[in-house]
Amino acid sequence: MAFRAKSDGKVPFKSSQDLFASIPSWLDMPEPRGFRPKRKVRTVWISDVHLGTRGCNAALLLDFLASIECETLYLVGDIVDGWRLRKGWYWPDEHNEVVRRVLKMAHRGTRVVLIAGNHDEMLRPYAGMEFGGVELALEAIHTTADGRRLLVTHGDGFDGVVLYARWLAFAGDKAYSLLLRANGWFNVARRMMKLPYWSLSAFLKKKVKNAVQFVCDYEEAVAHAARDMGVDGVVCGHIHCAEIRQIGDVTYYNDGDWVESCTALIEERDGSMAILDWAEETRRAAAVKARLAPIPVLEEEPA
Repeated sequence: MAFRAKSDGKVPFKSSQDLFASIPSWLDMPEPRGFRPKRKVRTVWISDVHLGTRGCNAALLLDFLASIECETLYLVGDIVDGWRLRKGWYWPDEHNEVVRRVLKMAHRGTRVVLIAGNHDEMLRPYAGMEFGGVELALEAIHTTADGRRLLVTHGDGFDGVVLYARWLAFAGDKAYSLLLRANGWFNVARRMMKLPYWSLSAFLKKKVKNAVQFVCDYEEAVAHAARDMGVDGVVCGHIHCAEIRQIGDVTYYNDGDWVESCTALIEERDGSMAILDWAEETRRAAAVKARLAPIPVLEEEPA
């Protein structure tokens, strides 16, 4: 994998094709026949994919990425879970397909920006470089179609646990991994019963009072930092809680995650923004399909 440093902060990223001896043939392969029409938006933000863990909902993410077309895709941290991979290797084919899909989007003209998070902190030393058309950064400023300036950051810098008690963060990560494993088995049982995905772990988090208070404190801290920077809003991830909330004169956006809620933040062509709950979209599509399915006709037994 080749990297190229930017000569200065004002020079835009250029194509990295000259760094590769040859471009993989799959980058130019057409979409399969009968592929559904893509939803066209201006910008997409996703974070906390946690590739390399069993909790990653790679199949739902692939379905989402195949359904959209955007000018800019922000990967807002914790895309690859380096913490988990250091403890044991887990990398199924679906995780490869996510990487391939992102690189394919970059090759076909989508600007892809990867903001390093705490679980993929191994990428932070390479901020300002690019690989395969993907820009690496610690944070970014995004200007919406209606002229608003948004700080894009993973958000772990505002998490007191990660910032001041790293050992506690790792301990929490272990407990959280066990919860996600239980969530995985729970959804295996749901699939056997022909039921769509539903996050047990997200449900339990919302029911815990301390977790709710932590989320509120986190959102306030992020919005305060954005206000000090003089921007109109902030987009982050990290806490796996999708949210759009006005905090004073700052708009707080959290794009959620792809291990529990399976959500993304999107910007439409006019600058309006919304959270897209892909798990819910999938459930609705399954319900519509079930309603439209033909009712089997039972043949009458001969007298």
